[in-house]
Amino acid sequence: MSKRRLSRQQARRIAGTQRRRAAQADEDSAAAERALGSGELGAESRGTITAQYGTRVELLDREGKAHACFLRANLDTPVAGDEVVFRPGEDHGVVVATEPRRSALQRPDKFGKLRTVAANIDQVVIVIAPVPEPHGNLVDRYLVAAAHLGAEPLILLNKCDLLDDPALAATVGEVLAPYADLSYRVLRCSAREPLPEALTAALAGRNSILAGQSGVGYTTLLNARLPEAEQRVGGLSEGRGKGRHTTTTARLFELPGGGAIIDSPGIREFGLWHLERADVERGFPELQDVARQCRFRDCRHAGEPGCALE
Repeated sequence: MSKRRLSRQQARRIAGTQRRRAAQADEDSAAAERALGSGELGAESRGTITAQYGTRVELLDREGKAHACFLRANLDTPVAGDEVVFRPGEDHGVVVATEPRRSALQRPDKFGKLRTVAANIDQVVIVIAPVPEPHGNLVDRYLVAAAHLGAEPLILLNKCDLLDDPALAATVGEVLAPYADLSYRVLRCSAREPLPEALTAALAGRNSILAGQSGVGYTTLLNARLPEAEQRVGGLSEGRGKGRHTTTTARLFELPGGGAIIDSPGIREFGLWHLERADVERGFPELQDVARQCRFRDCRHAGEPGCALE
């Protein structure tokens, strides 16, 4: 994807935003060092990041108590799901170390820079709906990302109450058919009805991330599972049928009885160009055995003689 060319006004605005963010980061770093030197912080504890806002984070300690914290200078910025060591304070604590990640979900942003969305994920819940129109290529990309993470994929069809419309039902059926044939788990639900027990069971005891297009209703599903979350819910943009972005940062919510849900910002594109070809191929298990029959070990599956996938 080529980088977007910016106007002078846009470039100035972005530069100004970056300067303000850098100044805020310096201020927060200084506040963290002052807090550490004051002797007023508590003993080191461990916690899980629930949300990250620049150089400030929110986290839950092992007893489930929430804390607001600055980040100590020179730390890699944690994301929702990261395990950290912190020292609590009356107003703000300080994160002093980050634990190694089991996994990290990453995607390139619109400028091509690779960004980490969430960490330590066991399950990727790919949410689709009759509206906005589902696209199999986006589902495929999430399946590739899940395979790269070593996480279990779960395809969740929301807004099933809309399937009374024959045209919508036909479109959804066409999109879902290949995944059902390949034995991927596919569950159905509607936020207007009680969540099915199969979905509650699938979420229990796992760190799951909800992923999909904007407007498919996964924040509504989160509110149905955890009414106390009180997440903002937005409708589809008028006239376009595309979702409004109501979630602006990935946020983790613990589930009763164990496990957690990470609500991620809805996206309309999910690039995979940061992955190696072998990583992408692992996301298509139905093709791996066939691909081994190709004439060349480094076959690109793009017209080479003897390609088994042609």
